[in-house]
Amino acid sequence: MALPIEDYALLADGHTAALVGKDGSIDWLCLPRFDSAACFAALLGDETNGRWLIGPADDAEVSRRYIGDTTVLETTYTTATGTVVVTDFMPINDGRFDLVRRVQCKAGTVRMRHVWRVRLDYGDVRPWVNREHHHGQEVILATAGPDRLVLHGTRLPEAHDGEHVDDFEIKNGENHEFATIWIPSHRKVPKPLDFAERLAETLDRQQAWADACHYGGPWHDVVIRSLVTLRLLTDTETGGIVAAPTTSLPEDFGGERNWDYRYCWLRDASLTLQALLLADRSDEARLWRGWLLRAIAGDPEDMQIMYTIDGGRHLPEQQLDHLSGYAGSRPVRIGNGAVDQRQTDVLGEVMCALADARDEGLQESPDSWSLQRTLINNLADNWDQPDNGLWEIRGPLRHFTHSRVMVWAAFDRAVQAVEQHGLEGPVERWRALRDKVRDEVLAKGFRQDLNTFTQHYDTDQVDASLLVLPLVGFIDGDDPRMLGTIEAVEKGLMRDGLLLRYRTDSGVDGLKGDENPFLACSFWLVSAYALAGRREDAERLMDKLVGLCNDVGLLSEEYDMANQRMVGNFPQAFSHLALVRAAEVLSRDSLR
Repeated sequence: MALPIEDYALLADGHTAALVGKDGSIDWLCLPRFDSAACFAALLGDETNGRWLIGPADDAEVSRRYIGDTTVLETTYTTATGTVVVTDFMPINDGRFDLVRRVQCKAGTVRMRHVWRVRLDYGDVRPWVNREHHHGQEVILATAGPDRLVLHGTRLPEAHDGEHVDDFEIKNGENHEFATIWIPSHRKVPKPLDFAERLAETLDRQQAWADACHYGGPWHDVVIRSLVTLRLLTDTETGGIVAAPTTSLPEDFGGERNWDYRYCWLRDASLTLQALLLADRSDEARLWRGWLLRAIAGDPEDMQIMYTIDGGRHLPEQQLDHLSGYAGSRPVRIGNGAVDQRQTDVLGEVMCALADARDEGLQESPDSWSLQRTLINNLADNWDQPDNGLWEIRGPLRHFTHSRVMVWAAFDRAVQAVEQHGLEGPVERWRALRDKVRDEVLAKGFRQDLNTFTQHYDTDQVDASLLVLPLVGFIDGDDPRMLGTIEAVEKGLMRDGLLLRYRTDSGVDGLKGDENPFLACSFWLVSAYALAGRREDAERLMDKLVGLCNDVGLLSEEYDMANQRMVGNFPQAFSHLALVRAAEVLSRDSLR
């Protein structure tokens, strides 16, 4: 059975990612890309669906840390007989896909267990496994169809009942090194990496990137860890940014709210870009803009809300019936049916991110501005249609207030591009539409009798997304209408001190079951408090939220306060980017 979500740490190489538990088991790994099929899928089933375990055979005290601001993970196991340190990392990807592990005994003698069980296609396909000699060393090969995994090591496990197992003792001063390498099955087996050399290179490159993040505000360490995490959810070749490296980690244990987040939502990617720009990472902005231009090139009517990591458009939603699901949560889904939804807010987030990039000095190319102008003109012809909203509501289409505000933001940033940066466009039309959208929101999305903005035009319910209105400049944070909205959100959506996205019992989303507080929403509340002048409330909530990070600084999508457990896909870009934004707002507020 998989561990609690918070007991996992992230390993990544800029193209894919693995989750390794405190017990030393790698229970999730998709190769060669974030959105490829998993070869270790125990996270969504059990050990028969594939894992790679290197951990103590006996009970042990466990502590772990990332070295500096990198994703090189050190896990220390202290047993009754000794101490061992396991170092795990994925070397910076230079056309190879390696997951490297080193076991070092620091004191006494420790009994270790090594289990290598490859199951391809999300734990469903048992590969052909054999031993061969390559480059003067014996290796284990696991091959099925287009995929081949190669296990190198100073002490290889032996075949036993469908897996490879080794129980061994390691004494003070001894160490063993192992590497799993993915290659296309038709290619030759590559030489193993020099462990010390690639470790040093990975540490140097990752730490240098973190050191270049110019953030000097409060909660520095967790902000930098969040920025590093966001970077590792970015494909360093294509520029695509995934929402999370996992699928189907449930929003409600045992329920059906299980979604695949291993894709590039334009909204999430735009907000991630804004978080990185806050730390002066304009190089990522240029890379992502290139991805955007390629992904949505063509007819603006064909723009999707999400794409694959390389900009592909086909993400059909399927169910994997052979997997039992995390904590029995079924179905397990791959692909995402929301790809065909209409979410009018998305272009607003994209335009806000590109506007921030312009303000940071990223020059528009002729193609980049031409694309934005085309998308804005298309929005001008279609802005008043109902949509599925920010939360991908699978119920009826609505006029969601947040969506309308982001339509306003899209026109506003287009106007700014002309007025402040000298770009060409029909600014009079855009300015008139911006004002028209604003008037509509204030007339239909705000309830005078309740003194609050509402989730959509036909309800008195609130939605946590209303908290972003001052963040995008639609209204001042201390405006009485915003103060009333904060009060209504607190009253209607607070659970155990954190915020729900909306009330699932309203039936608006067309799904069964409940969900837990959504961490990004609580970080939005931090920002809203700060902009409303409630500094002490903002700092108190920020401290509480930061305290929910796991031992290596990672956050999931949601949090179950009653049971003190992380919930949802992990680590979640939305949670980390909202943390960065909240810290920045508090930092800015403290300078007033």
